[in-house]
Amino acid sequence: MNILLYGAIKYKQMETLLLQNTERDIARAGEILRGGGLVAIPTETVYGLAANALDGSAVAKIFAAKGRPQDNPLIVHISEMNQWNSLVREIPPKAMKLARAYWPGPLTMILPKSDIIPDEVSAGLDTVAVRFPSMRTTRKIIDAAGVPLAAPSANLSGSPSPTCARHTMDDMRGRIDAVLDGGECNFGVESTVVTLATEIPRLLRPGAVTPEELREVLGELEIDDAVLGRLKDGVKAASPGMKYKHYSPKAEITIVKGTLDEFVTYMEIVSKAEESEKIYALCFDGEEEQIPLECVTYGRENDALTQSHRLFTALRELDERGAEKVYARCPSTNGVGMAVYNRLLRAAGFSVVAL
Repeated sequence: MNILLYGAIKYKQMETLLLQNTERDIARAGEILRGGGLVAIPTETVYGLAANALDGSAVAKIFAAKGRPQDNPLIVHISEMNQWNSLVREIPPKAMKLARAYWPGPLTMILPKSDIIPDEVSAGLDTVAVRFPSMRTTRKIIDAAGVPLAAPSANLSGSPSPTCARHTMDDMRGRIDAVLDGGECNFGVESTVVTLATEIPRLLRPGAVTPEELREVLGELEIDDAVLGRLKDGVKAASPGMKYKHYSPKAEITIVKGTLDEFVTYMEIVSKAEESEKIYALCFDGEEEQIPLECVTYGRENDALTQSHRLFTALRELDERGAEKVYARCPSTNGVGMAVYNRLLRAAGFSVVAL
């Protein structure tokens, strides 16, 4: 086998099995995971690249396969509420209230970690992120493995997260043991991450569980500055998705804030000024005929759930079309729209034009 090197971690090129959502293949996935291997698994958010969360050597393979920076913490996935108890030092009342309201579901909570969590999972932090996914197939795989699973998104680091098995295989073929095909993901963006290891709970990454919904349970909630902007220099990332340029296609993306009419006028100027470039617009459904560029759509303008479901697929489609520059219509930051904007902002490397 060929051996490739990422940082200080090596991985061997291998044959990647494509498993189906059957009892037999789920059992096979569990066997691979118990043995220290890597399996890309479906969840209700995006496909995750799973390893035994209690085995530091297995978790280290995730970073090698993804080319992921090792100071970026991972999320531990459980299949039953009581599995949480051994992973954290204590469960405060606010955390239990959130769990009762939104677990199983697309919500990750951060708490001080127990001694059984390897440093490879927490990136050297004294906290651990835990999620109880709602997708039944995900929970069956965790049960088959017999251990909690550490699982970041199953993409090459920095590229758009995969929301179907085909895109997962595109990125992970030859790098991991298997991909289990569970169909398309429901939400299409990663889970909401909130830390309860601070005096006031803080939102670190937006997702399908919105700030408004969190406040209904918690009362007080801070939103980290890095949710709608850059992580400050020298600050250690407490959650996946905070520090690096993420979710990005090969094209250079610029978010354009303004009305549709303003966007159309701006695209007319762009199309005349950059005729030699393969320029695309990333817009909302039904706007294509008004925009003087090739377009890829990512959901309805006033429907953040359709945007979240479609966004990463749209970013991959831009790669397939050979786009070099992309100008994106700006989503709302209300509700689930905050999650869509957060992902698009990182895909654009924080490049934003306000009209």
